[in-house]
Amino acid sequence: MRNPRVRDAPSFKICGVTRPADARAAEAAGASYVGANFVPSSPRLVDARVAATLAGAVSIPVVVVVADLGPREAAAMARAAGARGIQLHGVESPETVEALRGEGAWELWKAVRVRSPFDVLGAFDRFGSLVDLLLLDAWHPAKLGGTGMAFDWKAVEAVRRDAPGGLRLGIAGGITPENVEEAVGLLEPDLVDVGSGVESAPGEKDHDRIRELARRLRAGGRGRDG
Repeated sequence: MRNPRVRDAPSFKICGVTRPADARAAEAAGASYVGANFVPSSPRLVDARVAATLAGAVSIPVVVVVADLGPREAAAMARAAGARGIQLHGVESPETVEALRGEGAWELWKAVRVRSPFDVLGAFDRFGSLVDLLLLDAWHPAKLGGTGMAFDWKAVEAVRRDAPGGLRLGIAGGITPENVEEAVGLLEPDLVDVGSGVESAPGEKDHDRIRELARRLRAGGRGRDG
């Protein structure tokens, strides 16, 4: 029988940031990334000018969230924002990911909307060798993300260890300070991505909730050695 051991707490990203003060609060709490949303349908939409202001306010990387753009357009927006990472949140193909890799030294993330463990296994096969991080998010019939909904963590737990070696795994969707320890305990992610779960209104972050999220992540960084 394997013995439990202490694991490092996962890193976390505060996404949908629209104000420099919120970006600074995220960094002060220990966030590894700040997310700026470029998806037009998002209530947290910002433009490249605002994203560049966020990037200038912190020393941690800004990751821009885009959906279904061509590689050159996505790269141009990321450059204008001063971003160091690009999160693909649409139905991009592996070919798009490969082309975007050639556009710059990006950290590339691919989001997958999860309805069942088979979605996760399919994403491992399609993107596991191409991206730096695969981000598991909740599925919604009409929205790409930011819904406050969670996918079935328990169901995905069964395939978590099938992730290709070297692929970082992130989780998003419906995560709050109140449930983050449960999510981390089941899925042992490398990164936790939180937006609406630490907000007082869309795009307005609650700094106390960011700090509480960070505290609970540090407290819950335990799991079983694989």
